[in-house]
Amino acid sequence: MAAELLEISDLSLHYGGSQILSGIDITARQGQVTCVMGTNGVGKTSLLKAISGTHPRSGGEYRLGGEEIGKATSYELARKGVAYVPQGREIFPFLTVRENLETGFACLPRSEHRIPDYIFELFPILKEFLSRRGGDLSGGQQQQLAIARALITKPKLLLLDEPTEGIQPNIIKQIGEVIRLLRDQGEMAIVLVEQYFDFAYSLGDSFLVLERGSPFLKGSKSELGQQQLRAAVSV
Repeated sequence: MAAELLEISDLSLHYGGSQILSGIDITARQGQVTCVMGTNGVGKTSLLKAISGTHPRSGGEYRLGGEEIGKATSYELARKGVAYVPQGREIFPFLTVRENLETGFACLPRSEHRIPDYIFELFPILKEFLSRRGGDLSGGQQQQLAIARALITKPKLLLLDEPTEGIQPNIIKQIGEVIRLLRDQGEMAIVLVEQYFDFAYSLGDSFLVLERGSPFLKGSKSELGQQQLRAAVSV
């Protein structure tokens, strides 16, 4: 069985005085995709923010590659191999594609400050548009850029928040193929937050369904099955 790269137990998270997440247990294994699902507003994005260090968690145990993670910042977690592609992509609109990609160098040693060839093998359009400003790309091209920028950091754990949102079907298919390739290489654990059921189900190895910030359903694809899972995310 693949090694558990991410192990989180009893995670909680607050925004001000409001508790957003409670009692969350989640694992992510190398060579597998863990899908986090549920209706809008149940805390899926908040969970990725907690895992990435973008928002400090209030409680719970967090282990990455067997190492206990305390109150680490997002930069410290990026140095440890956690890459986060946020909902809405958050690329830099006035920087070129090349400059956007180079922002991924921040957590790498200077000797590794180069864009690997495989980035352009995964996303050929980015090589064609290297000198184009990020804000001039289509939504789908921006999503490819955001994922590529994350991959430049050489992540062990890749967090993807709604990568299909607002994207044309042909690019959804391409992004799915990239996720499948990264999974099958077996070196990376992937946590995918996704509303598009068929996309998530086709890629997912295990699933966590949230309801009102707490776990509602959890298990592997073989344990849950498509109908049970679809019913759970349609509540």
